[in-house]
Amino acid sequence: MPYAPFDLTGKVALITGGNRGIGYGFAEALTQAGASVAIWGSNEANNAEAVRKLGSNSRAWTVNVADEQQVATAMADVAKHFGRIDSVFANAGIGGGGKSFAEFPTDVYRRVLSVNLDGVFFTLREAAKHMVERAKAGDPGGSLVGLASLAAIEGAARNEAYAATKGAVVSMIKSIAVEHARYGIRANSILPGWIATDMTQGAQDNPAFAEKVIPRVPMRRWGEPRDFGGVAVYLTSEASSYHSGDSFVIDGAYSIF
Repeated sequence: MPYAPFDLTGKVALITGGNRGIGYGFAEALTQAGASVAIWGSNEANNAEAVRKLGSNSRAWTVNVADEQQVATAMADVAKHFGRIDSVFANAGIGGGGKSFAEFPTDVYRRVLSVNLDGVFFTLREAAKHMVERAKAGDPGGSLVGLASLAAIEGAARNEAYAATKGAVVSMIKSIAVEHARYGIRANSILPGWIATDMTQGAQDNPAFAEKVIPRVPMRRWGEPRDFGGVAVYLTSEASSYHSGDSFVIDGAYSIF
């Protein structure tokens, strides 16, 4: 009998910030593996384009994850539309730094925390409610994933707000994993390195960065959204049913070089 846990037929995955970048990389692979996919994004045009490319097993919702009520309403709507939610990737995030920590703007700090930390908290909390209720009804299991960053474990100068949110996501995920294991729910974080997305466009366009930083990546290239498809399928599949509380560093070996 063939080993087939990576066949995601019948599974439903939700990706916040899933219309572009790493989130779309998740969505594309999950769809190809047979899952139905819910996309959350704040840009309706990007949402529509993502659904057009992903096909009929996908649907998008316009959601600001920093808004607690929008998150709760949309989570219930996704569960109602698809009948269940098996995995949730809290991926939506924004950048935002300052000239220095001493001059870091408070408004930037608050904005970054509202999306990158509050948004992850609201998203995973509402997803956990759904999965716990389902487990109590006799259908245990589920996968909760928080997107962190190498900034969680390395010094990110002039990006203290961003780094703080990503470090917090790693800790939050570990707490979720311990509390929810009894329901068959696992929780893991993903820490991307230098990935070619809209958020890193400034660095991609910077000749000095291309000359001094990317050559330090042992794989000698920028990461791409497609590099995250495999981990998304794994974490949604039954192959990861005993894998929880972990942090997946996907950086081309940059952080250990």
